[in-house]
Formats: sequence, structure tokens, C-alpha cells
Amino acid sequence: MGLPKYPAALPLIPMTPRLYSYIVARDYGFAPNPFYGLCTLATCKPDIRRAAKIGDWIVGTGAKSKGRAGLIVYAMCVTEAMTFDAYWDDIRFIKKRPNLRGSWKQAYGDNIYYRDDHTNERCQLDSHHTHEYGIQDLDNIKTDTSADRVLISNDFVYWGGSGPQIPLFRGESICHSTQKHKCKFSEEVVEEFINWIRSFDDRGYCGTPLEWG
Repeated sequence: MGLPKYPAALPLIPMTPRLYSYIVARDYGFAPNPFYGLCTLATCKPDIRRAAKIGDWIVGTGAKSKGRAGLIVYAMCVTEAMTFDAYWDDIRFIKKRPNLRGSWKQAYGDNIYYRDDHTNERCQLDSHHTHEYGIQDLDNIKTDTSADRVLISNDFVYWGGSGPQIPLFRGESICHSTQKHKCKFSEEVVEEFINWIRSFDDRGYCGTPLEWG
């Protein structure tokens, strides 16, 4: 009896990445944190952090209240993701642990969640997300850790308060108008957005956060 015959494997069809768009209401270089060569989204936006996959794109746009509606703050292609525990322990991100007595870049570090050595409970480092005097902010802890996932990118551009106007793609605006996010874009819109980002010579950290001005 001969070997059983199996159908030939179908060729892999690359999937178009998803695009997640939201408003960066408070641009301090904290969420996202674009420093030390990697852009990280470790706090806020738990729905995006939970859902985004490697290869997806995230774009943050300016706030109307700041006179920046329709302007881009940053765009990142997700190249890595990890848990808070892994983020805290990874030596690459020790510099992203906040130092409130240091420079603004140091003060707005986003690597703020760690485990207590005795209770193993998750704790919040004195940071932009704590109350005054380092008192734990339970609301921020609940929101941030509701998605135990940090998004990381080595393929990003961050303009902060100096980003350009975002054009329409296929006649559609990718900018969201509320505190949530939008991600239901056609493949053609996503492709045009990526091509637009790639058309810039700018890469990495290119401008200071709006709130620093």
C-alpha cells in the first residue's frame, strides 16, 4: 500500500495589517514612550494593547483641545509584545523605569509595574501615573493592567507636537473623534497609510512631546 496522498500545501497569503487609530490626549512622552531607540505603549489604551498583533500599526493623532486635531503625533508598527513582568525584568527597558528627579525623558518612563517581593502583588512605581508623593493610583493600575501586554516597536516615527497633517486615504479620514479608538479600515486605506508613513525620511524620535513646550 502506497503512502497516503495529502493535498499540496496552499501558498501563504500575507495578511494586511490592521491599523488602530486614537487621540493622544496628553502627549508627555509617557504613552507612548518613544525614547532609547524603542517606542513602547505600556500604559493606557488597554483595548489596543490587548488586540494588536505583531505587524499591526498604531497611530496616535493630536487632540482638538490642544489645537492639534488631524495632525499626527506618532505611528508605530508593532514588532514585539510582552507582559508587564517581562517588561520590568528585561534589561533593555531598565532605562524606561521613571526617575522623577532626572530629566523629563527620565521622569516620564513607562516601565512602572513590578511585583512585590513578599506578596507578589503588582505595584506601581512613583511615576506619571501615581498620585502625589508616589501614592498608588488604583484607577490607573486597574486600567493599565486590565491588559497584561506591552507593545514595542523598533519601526516607528514620533513627531510629538510637530507632526504633519494627516491626509485622507481613499477619501477617508483615519482620525478618531472620541476617547476610544477606530480600527475598521479597508486594506486599501491601511496600505495607503503605511505608504504615506514610509514616504517620510523621518524615523524614530523626531520631535519633543507637545506638553513639554
